[in-house]
Amino acid sequence: MTTSRAPEDRRAARRAEIVTAAARIFADQGYAAVGMRDVAEAVGIRGASLYHHFASKEEILYAVCLSVTEEPNALNLPLLDAPGTLSHRLASLVRGHLRHLHRRRVEHLVGLHEMAALSPEHRAVIDDHRRWYQRRVRDCVAAGMAAGEFGVPDARLAAFAICDMLNGFSHWFHADRELALDDVVEGYVELVVGRLLGSPDFY
Repeated sequence: MTTSRAPEDRRAARRAEIVTAAARIFADQGYAAVGMRDVAEAVGIRGASLYHHFASKEEILYAVCLSVTEEPNALNLPLLDAPGTLSHRLASLVRGHLRHLHRRRVEHLVGLHEMAALSPEHRAVIDDHRRWYQRRVRDCVAAGMAAGEFGVPDARLAAFAICDMLNGFSHWFHADRELALDDVVEGYVELVVGRLLGSPDFY
C-alpha cells in the first residue's frame, strides 16, 4: 500500500525543495536575474529534471507565493473555528501566523517584492487567498465585537491593522536576534488581542 504513494511523496518533497531553493536565490539575486538553470543548480538537479516539476520560472514563483497565501489559509484559518472564546481563537491565529512566517520568511519577502512578475491569472489566485484570510480575521473581530469581547469600532479597519502588523514581522525578525521567538510571539498576542482589540482575557 505504501509503495503506490511513494512516488507522489517523493515528487511533492522535490517540489518543496525546489520552491525553497528558488525562494533563496530569488531573494539573493532578484527574480529577473535568475534563470531556470540557476534554480536547477541551486537544487542540484539537471535543467531537464526541473521541467518535470515546473514548466517555467513563473510557475516556481507562483508556488513560492502559494506557500505564504494558500498554505497559511489551510493551516491557520481552522484555528478560528476551534473551541474557545473568540479572543482565544484569534490569539491562536496570531501564534500560528507568526510561526508560519518564521518558517517561510524568505518566501514571504520574495512574494512581496516579486508579485508583479506573476501572470494575471496567478496573481488573481494569490489575491483571492489573501482577501479570504483577511475576511476571516474581520469576521472573527466582528463576532468578538458583537459578543462584547473586543472594544474596537470597526472590524474591517481592525482586520487590516492586524494583518499588516503580523506580516510586518518577517521584515525585522531574524533567528539570530537576541529576542527569542516565543517571547516575540506572545508579545504580539498581547499587542493584537489584549491592546489593539481590548480583550482582557486572551490566555
